[in-house]
Amino acid sequence: MSKLESNTAPTTSGSAVAPHPGVDSMPRWAVGELPPAPVFQWKHLFAFLGPGLLMGGSAIGGGEWLTGPIVTNKYGGNLLWLATMSILCQVIYNIEISRYTLYSGEPIFTGKFRLLPGPTFWLCTYILLDLGTAFPYLAASCATPILSLWLGEIPNPAANPAHMVMLKYTAIVVFLLCLVPLIVGGKIYSSLKVVMTVKIVTVLGFLLFLAIFYSHPETWIEIGTGFLKFGNVPVNKETGECQNLFVALATGKPLPVIDLSMMAFLSALVAISGNGGLSNTPISNYTRDQGWGMGKHVGAIPSLIGGHHIELSHAGTVFLVTPESLVRWKAWYRHVMRDQLGLWMPACFFGLALPSMLSVEFLARNSVGDNKWVAAGMTAGGVRDRVGGQFGEFCFYMVLFCGFLVLFPTCCSTIDGFVRRWVDALWTSSKRLQHLDPGAIRYVYFGVLMFYSVIALAMLAFVPEPTLLLNIAGNIYNVAFGVSCWHVVAINTRLLPRELRPNYFVRTALILAGLFFWMIAGFSSVKLYRDISAALSKPTPAVTAPASTTPAGPATSAPASQPASR
Repeated sequence: MSKLESNTAPTTSGSAVAPHPGVDSMPRWAVGELPPAPVFQWKHLFAFLGPGLLMGGSAIGGGEWLTGPIVTNKYGGNLLWLATMSILCQVIYNIEISRYTLYSGEPIFTGKFRLLPGPTFWLCTYILLDLGTAFPYLAASCATPILSLWLGEIPNPAANPAHMVMLKYTAIVVFLLCLVPLIVGGKIYSSLKVVMTVKIVTVLGFLLFLAIFYSHPETWIEIGTGFLKFGNVPVNKETGECQNLFVALATGKPLPVIDLSMMAFLSALVAISGNGGLSNTPISNYTRDQGWGMGKHVGAIPSLIGGHHIELSHAGTVFLVTPESLVRWKAWYRHVMRDQLGLWMPACFFGLALPSMLSVEFLARNSVGDNKWVAAGMTAGGVRDRVGGQFGEFCFYMVLFCGFLVLFPTCCSTIDGFVRRWVDALWTSSKRLQHLDPGAIRYVYFGVLMFYSVIALAMLAFVPEPTLLLNIAGNIYNVAFGVSCWHVVAINTRLLPRELRPNYFVRTALILAGLFFWMIAGFSSVKLYRDISAALSKPTPAVTAPASTTPAGPATSAPASQPASR
């Protein structure tokens, strides 16, 4: 019968026997020595870049490039405080799931499976909660900048039905290309880390160039202050009017009536500003793969091709709590905080501020129309018209290329994160997989990856538009993240020794974070249901071979990409 046993690590006296916390069906931990944390040195900065780099690069993705500009085109910077709340909640969550991995060498999903009522219950629960990550909205959105680079204009399926077919084919090709770095390259974590480094340097570098030389100070004031306008709510989508709940309470005025017409997009903004949903959980996997803390004793997931000497243990390894290990533990915890606060969190804010700047600076307010495929490249035309000349043409293509760099690597890491957390969880919790050789983890990973790919490709072929996938995924993300916040509190206060548990401030923050994400999900559910019903009632064109289309030269962009009125 499953039961919870003592969760306090044994003392140094006597034999070093690992505790067996959680249900009996999960394997017992091994015991090892906590290695010393690296001493930070600026001259060796790159060696200290860990999961924050990879997940920070991943964070500059759907929320930042898609929902951020759409929301700021309607409301300016007035609602960016929702992203601030999301990012702050996520950074606390990221540090706390790494806390568990530093102690046990296991990813947080394995810790979830250790709690009652056991792995079978949590497996079923989290499969439902993880459906949002399975939606390939990033591959669908990435099709827009790629096809725009080929056509020289933003595709418009409403005016040209052939564009719809071309977009769907392009999205399918993008998804298949995303599988390449996950199959070849040795340790998957290392392959993705290189990809994300290129992405961050190129995208942020070019957008900073536009911000410095082609934007107005008032734009940056609007964006910067927008992150701090807590309590602003939308009251009129057509005019972009917002009112503040706290000001209304302080002045005795009636509370503003919230306009829910954009709530699905606002929910998606909250959900994937940063990473969001269960897509944050791979941070604990990457903490292990980086070899931080007790992850040094466990191993990593290798690529199918390359990495033939990499293995992954079926169970974690913990350390005995002693005065010496506590000193090392605190150093490792500071190391994780430095990675998250110094790299991941700034990348999230900059990654949202810069694309939002493009929307506010280069597009007329409320100019995004009904073309749901235009979001990934909607600012390119506005940048071209503002800059002008041949350099403006260059900037048009660079914005589209940045859109590709934002969405494609994020799609790679999202696919990897989705597959990885389930492979990791099953690798430890499945009795059948526990009998496999540690080197066989690559084949399990590849099998799950192929199974997921078939489902994702079907979605890309038949779902009518990428923003529908984005909004559905965002709503599920918010529900899943709320549950996961509460679950992490239970894990870290039940499975870790008392000396290593989070303080009451952190526990309270995670509980409130879960409530915040559930509240946003509740507001958006009704609106999202109406959007889904409307979209599914429209006929979806079959994915057939498109008519011959000659690539056009530079042309005017879709109506959404007009220069801003200043």
